[in-house]
Amino acid sequence: MSEAEVLYSDVKFKRETGNNDGGASSPADTTYSEVRILKKQPSTEIPGSQQQSVSSLRSKVTPERAAVFVLSVLLAASLIALGLTWDSRSKCPEGWEHHGGKCYYFSTGKSTWTESREECRRKGGDLVKIESREEQEFLERKLRCTMTEDEDKFWIGLTDSETEGRWLWTDRSELDSSLSFWFNGEPDNYKGSDTLEEDCARMGERGGTTDLKCWFDKSCEVPHKSICEKP
Repeated sequence: MSEAEVLYSDVKFKRETGNNDGGASSPADTTYSEVRILKKQPSTEIPGSQQQSVSSLRSKVTPERAAVFVLSVLLAASLIALGLTWDSRSKCPEGWEHHGGKCYYFSTGKSTWTESREECRRKGGDLVKIESREEQEFLERKLRCTMTEDEDKFWIGLTDSETEGRWLWTDRSELDSSLSFWFNGEPDNYKGSDTLEEDCARMGERGGTTDLKCWFDKSCEVPHKSICEKP
């Protein structure tokens, strides 16, 4: 412990004393010795054991460990945010089915291609646009279990009504030939007994197909079920 020292010097007081014989008085010295007062103040030094403990703690918290801690916190926050985002995306409205980041609606009533598209748009989506083999697999499996007869097919968002043979999706993007799944011999624009051209695409094969090829062209005026989609 450190000490603060306060020193008082010798203090001398003089007083006179008288003689018994009535003579003159003579001075007498009274001396108070040196007074020393020590005032102790708290020490700012860390005791040996405490200093070693703090030093040990500091040695354990290295920059590398601090960086790992910060990264762990950031990773946890990212996972939580991702989980919340995925949860919000995975919820589809009632009657819609979620798959691959999209919501799908399989109608039960039959309408023309144009009416079916209008209904999808009223629901906040559009007729389905098939953008991958995986998506085609999902839809084909779904329909094979839904169809009750050969003509129980579903409209998709593909048409060549503007230019014969130039098939466009509802967003006006052109059909990628590497991602087309026409049934053998389709599209054939077959008129049959009427004069209506087959300008709209429908899909589905009762019992399923091994090669996923289950698209057929058909007159847009023929009532069919349909597949809507939205993000």
